[in-house]
Amino acid sequence: MRRFCPRFSPGTRISQRRSLCAGILVQLEADMLFQLHHVTKTYGRITALRDLSVQANEGAVGLLGPNGAGKTTMIRTLLGLISIDSGAGEVLGKDIRRRRLDIRQAVGFVPEDECLFPRVEGVEFVAYAGQLAGMPRKDAMQRAHEVLDYVGLGEARYRRVESYSSGMKQRLKLASAIVHDPRLLILDEPTNGMDPRGRDELLELARDLSHNKGMSLLFSSHLLPDVEAVCDQVMVLDRGRLKEHGRIADLKERHQGYYEVRVKADQEHFARALASAGCATEPKEDLLLVKVPPPRNETIFWETAAATGLQIRHLRPRRSTLEEIFEKALAGEEE
Repeated sequence: MRRFCPRFSPGTRISQRRSLCAGILVQLEADMLFQLHHVTKTYGRITALRDLSVQANEGAVGLLGPNGAGKTTMIRTLLGLISIDSGAGEVLGKDIRRRRLDIRQAVGFVPEDECLFPRVEGVEFVAYAGQLAGMPRKDAMQRAHEVLDYVGLGEARYRRVESYSSGMKQRLKLASAIVHDPRLLILDEPTNGMDPRGRDELLELARDLSHNKGMSLLFSSHLLPDVEAVCDQVMVLDRGRLKEHGRIADLKERHQGYYEVRVKADQEHFARALASAGCATEPKEDLLLVKVPPPRNETIFWETAAATGLQIRHLRPRRSTLEEIFEKALAGEEE
């Protein structure tokens, strides 16, 4: 059985972020994970981040975007690994320009690239990561044993890293990122190249950390199902700009009002009639995808069918998916 003993329980963490002043409980700005203000970063002629402003509060935040969107540059900016051309930002209240080392010691990071020492034991690697984060050697070693048990590597702790499978290496990277009990854990494509079982196990760990252990996540992935399995918030980048940001449930609700409809015979005629009634229509295989303007509802389909003499064979509300939200964000669709 996996166990995890954070140095600070979620309740303790929250209480430590509050201050009692003149008998009034004052909530500090600790709910904010990070914020960037008008950040621009260029590499030669390529603008990776373009006047980017974004803010994220506690929770599990998915970071989405096509290749070249600026996701990796944003992560490196938050970690203080690169210098920005202009703008400002904070991570856990620490300035990204002046307190880079403090940020890297306070944040956990699971990089996409290989970052392991092949000839050391797993427990030594994790303990070393804890020491780099400022933990005393004894505390780091104790925590290394705890987090290795948690990620399912307890029996492999004394094996050399070079003997680990790819899935075990990913879990070892996760253990090294949480050994110091960070408030924010950043994961960059954590399930890349993993088999289905290993992928599911890692996603389960990530979700448990965010939903049960009080740890906030920034989860960058091109796999939308992974993001939806772990995260309750999402932000979409494209060409260095923020295209969408919010709670996944709220974004799905905002994109409601679409229906799938199929009619017998002349579907193009039916689409034109719906368009003249103020609906937006889009062919989707053998269906029509129809956006009904508020305050109208599905009665508009029956009215249009009666007016055109066409028979409706299929009609149902269409539930928005994260993929549709992503595609609409990249297409720049306005609500």
